[in-house]
Amino acid sequence: MAQSETVLVTGGTGFIGSYTAKELLEQGHDVVAYDLSTDPRILEKLGIADDVDIRRGDITDSTDVIRAVKESGATRIVHLAGLLTTTARENPRAGIEVNVLGTNNVMEAARTLSDQVERVAWASSAAVFAPPTNYDTEWVTEDDLVYPDTLYGAAKEFNEHQAKVYFEDHDVSHVALRPTVAYGPYRETGGSAFLANIIEKPALGEPFAVEYGDQVIDWQHVEDIAQAFRRAAFTPDEDLSQRVYNVRGTVATIREAAETVEEIMPDADLDVSDEGELPWTQMLDMTAIQEDMGYEPRYDLESGFRSYINVLREENGLETV
Repeated sequence: MAQSETVLVTGGTGFIGSYTAKELLEQGHDVVAYDLSTDPRILEKLGIADDVDIRRGDITDSTDVIRAVKESGATRIVHLAGLLTTTARENPRAGIEVNVLGTNNVMEAARTLSDQVERVAWASSAAVFAPPTNYDTEWVTEDDLVYPDTLYGAAKEFNEHQAKVYFEDHDVSHVALRPTVAYGPYRETGGSAFLANIIEKPALGEPFAVEYGDQVIDWQHVEDIAQAFRRAAFTPDEDLSQRVYNVRGTVATIREAAETVEEIMPDADLDVSDEGELPWTQMLDMTAIQEDMGYEPRYDLESGFRSYINVLREENGLETV
C-alpha cells in the first residue's frame, strides 16, 4: 500500500467522485471532496460521509481552487468535476467554463503549488474519438484519430492538449483517463443514466421496455472506474509510457445486458426491441493501462449487475439474489 496522502477530489460528492473517495479511503488515504454541491447523499450511502472532508467550492474560480488545494495540503488531485454531454450541449457557455476553464484552474493550481502537488489524475473521455466508421480496426488505441462530434468531447480533447502543455512546459505530472459508460448504484445524471433501468427496474420487480437491442455499450462498473483513477493518481512517473489512457469495462449489446439480468433474475420482465439509435460507443483498447498501471476490472457483466441488483434489493428490504 502507498504511504498515506491527502487527495483532493473535484466533483467529490458526485457519482464517480464518491466511489473514488471510497476507493482512496480503503487504500489508507485522506480525502477532501471539493464540489459545488455539499450534498453527502452518495457518500452516506457508501458509508464514508464521516470520513470525507467536504469542501464547497467552484471549479471555475481559480483563486478558490488554489486556496482549496493549498489549505487541504493535498499532494494528489483527482479532477472529476464537469458538466456531462447533454448539459454541455444545452448550456454551451457553461460547458466551456466548467470543463475547459475548470480543468485549467486545476492544472494552474498544480503548477503554482508544484512543491506540494505531485500528480493530477483527471477525467478525459472516450467522447474525444470520432464515430467508429472513421477507424479501420475494431479496437481503438490512444494513438488513433480524435475528432469529437460533441462540445463535451471537444472540451475533453482540448484538455488533453492543455494538460500536455502543463506537463511539457511546467513539469506538472498528470494522467488522463478516457472512460465510457459508468454504471452502478446511485447514478442519476448523464445521457446514459437511463440504462440503469435495465438493472434497477427488474431488481425491484418492475417491468421495463428498452430499445437499441443490438447496439453495443461499454459497461464500466463505477468501482472499476474509481480503481482506475486511484491508480492514475499514484502510479509512479517512471512506470508510465504515456499520459492519456483508455479504460474499459465489458463490451456488450443492450440485449446481452438484458439477458444477463434475466440470468440473475429469471422472473425479470424485460422487453427488448431493436428500435432507435444510441450515440455510438467506442471499442477501446486498454492494453496500455493494464501494462503500465496494473489495471484490471474487478467486475464482469454478471458480477457487476449482481452486485448492483443486491444493493438495491437490500435497501428495499428484499432478499438478495
